[in-house]
Amino acid sequence: MPRILYVEDNDDNIYMLMHRLQRQGFAVLVARDGASGVALARAERPDLILMDLGLPVLDGWEAARLLKQDEATRRIPVIALSAHAMAGDRSQALEAGCDDYDVKPVEWPRLLAKIRGLLEAAHGAAEPGA
Repeated sequence: MPRILYVEDNDDNIYMLMHRLQRQGFAVLVARDGASGVALARAERPDLILMDLGLPVLDGWEAARLLKQDEATRRIPVIALSAHAMAGDRSQALEAGCDDYDVKPVEWPRLLAKIRGLLEAAHGAAEPGA
């Protein structure tokens, strides 16, 4: 069962996305700020990370940079999520090391396709619900 780390500080977003992911057969770990997300990623080595960009303590851009600079976590795919959808957010997220970018509120079929595509590319195997 693939494990996804969801780094998000909004309870409603956590509840909604966590349950959708679980229904698709994923195990979900949750961190509520960027620093906790980096620590949990290093400790648990999830298969993929969904990273909100507007996080307390350490923002998602810096958390992604730290993860991609660390040999232990650099190969974990990271999808940046942003409610801002400002011009430049996507390129800034990719420059920070994120593997993809999506806007919130998420369009579930599109996000699920991105998750499956990155997991397949990283692990070379079909994922649950495929």
